[in-house]
Amino acid sequence: MRPGSIAPHGTMRISGLDLGIVIAYLAGVTLFGLRFGRGQTSLREYFLSSRAAPWWALAGSIVATETSTLTIVSTPGIAYAGNLGFLQVVMGYLVARVILCLVFLPRYFRGEFYTAYQYIEKRFGPRVKSATASVFLVTRALAEGVRLNAIGKVVSVALGTGESASVAIMTALTILYTFEGGMRAVIWTDMAQLVLYLGGSAAAFFLLLHKIPGGWSEVTRVAAASGDKLQVFNFRLSLTNSYTFWAGVIGGTFLTMASHGTDQTMVQRLLAARNERDSKKALLASGVVIFVQFSLFLLIGVMLYVFARHTGLLAPGGDTDRLFPEFIVRYLPSGLSGLVLAAIFAVAMSSASGALNSLASSTIVDFQHLRRGKALDDRRLVKTSRWVTAGWGLVLGGLGLLHWGVVLVAGLTIASVTYGGLLGVFLLGMVSRRSTSRGALAGLAAGLAIMIAVQYAQPLAGVFGIELRHTIAWTWYVAIGTIVTFSTGWLASRALGGPANPQEAR
Repeated sequence: MRPGSIAPHGTMRISGLDLGIVIAYLAGVTLFGLRFGRGQTSLREYFLSSRAAPWWALAGSIVATETSTLTIVSTPGIAYAGNLGFLQVVMGYLVARVILCLVFLPRYFRGEFYTAYQYIEKRFGPRVKSATASVFLVTRALAEGVRLNAIGKVVSVALGTGESASVAIMTALTILYTFEGGMRAVIWTDMAQLVLYLGGSAAAFFLLLHKIPGGWSEVTRVAAASGDKLQVFNFRLSLTNSYTFWAGVIGGTFLTMASHGTDQTMVQRLLAARNERDSKKALLASGVVIFVQFSLFLLIGVMLYVFARHTGLLAPGGDTDRLFPEFIVRYLPSGLSGLVLAAIFAVAMSSASGALNSLASSTIVDFQHLRRGKALDDRRLVKTSRWVTAGWGLVLGGLGLLHWGVVLVAGLTIASVTYGGLLGVFLLGMVSRRSTSRGALAGLAAGLAIMIAVQYAQPLAGVFGIELRHTIAWTWYVAIGTIVTFSTGWLASRALGGPANPQEAR
């Protein structure tokens, strides 16, 4: 353990060298992002990077945004407390990417779309577009608030301070370069941050393995003695267990179809590709990297479990989200510790910058720019977009100060409640040629209502004096919400009638 790494609350726990590395990174990435703001005079440049980014850069940006601090700090904690079963969910992530390439992307590249919800307007009209865009704005704001809260946990472990100041600093720096540089800044800073956090995490993996007496053989021995630490597959049929093969693959498929096919944060990157082929290459390549990195973080969690058996390493306050940061601060050598902490900050800024730009793009394109009969100058729209970006930054910073519990589960649960409604509406438009706007709105309302009831089933049952011993696992949420939305929308379209636009469903 490094001298001086354990300190009373309120004092710094990392060395001056580590702090210098973190500060240099934060300043460097902010300046790097700012340089992309020059000469951006149109929404196509600001929100889609002029559709000039290479596919490999978009793949890196997708991975960096999909990852977030939740992945780095919470995934090891899941394996520490359980096993490698989360990989079953990641397998669903891969299946979904193939479906998106076959079903969603061809439709998105039939027009000059800036947001996913412009497709919905083309298919169902402006009311359904506004409804789906509103669901996205609320979902992404809440989910990003959880992610910012996660970085507060890391900084509080590293510096021995409270979480509020760290959330404020990270939010302010991210707003600064996203405000100025737009999507081009987001994509290229994402690439730099991806290299940093994967490199830093890999270095932490090998040092952790080196610090375990006996190395990998000791890891496998302790894991075997502990039962199922290295177990991946669980083929039980259960709606209450989050990490079974069926919940993982089916749930992960629906979750990623929604997150990458209907959430503007991801769709915006796919739309920024030079053409449909590059968009598909970026999406599929990102899946390979995602599988590798989740495997890495889960193995780190198992290794932390073994390491703790030898050293007595404990998660501060019993919070497993703090376990990996605690190891970084206490056991990594000076310099490397700062590098890994900078990598975690990189993920936080990458995720937040992508969310800010997508929230701004949906706000401008879906709620202001396309008002019928209102044409605004492109330069004025870019200026307005920058201030909308700053406004959303303040909202996210405020949400990041709230207490969210175990952050990975909290973040995925928030998205899972609403994603089913979004995905159901999109599938309704793409698959059912006779579906109408009235049916789509009815399906969306039903899907959201059912999933809110599922999420809060336990406290709602308590109001009536009913005790629920088991609740549905979050991994099933998107699948259930999608089925309810689609079936209700399909039936309502036939019962309520209204105009359909079948040529757009082809």
